[in-house]
Amino acid sequence: MEGERKRKTYDKEFKRDAVRLIVEEGRSVASVARDLGVNENSLHHWKKRMEEEGKDAFRGHGKLKVEDEELRRLRRELQIAKEERDILKKAIAFFAKHGK
Repeated sequence: MEGERKRKTYDKEFKRDAVRLIVEEGRSVASVARDLGVNENSLHHWKKRMEEEGKDAFRGHGKLKVEDEELRRLRRELQIAKEERDILKKAIAFFAKHGK
């Protein structure tokens, strides 16, 4: 359709470099936004994410933080351990019932 705006996407290096200009070089958000052709609100959002998440910021879609990935792995291990426990309980009950 005519008049539709396509949303721009920026890679993580671009975002990190833009934030670096603000934080390390002391440039204003407005100045960096103007020079890079980026919306000021986007820069504020990127800066906030960098402050909160550090190296984990801008992972991309579907990629988990290190802590979330570990939590997923630990939940899976717990599920397997519970299944193994239930099998052993059934085996003990079977052998107790049917004797030696």
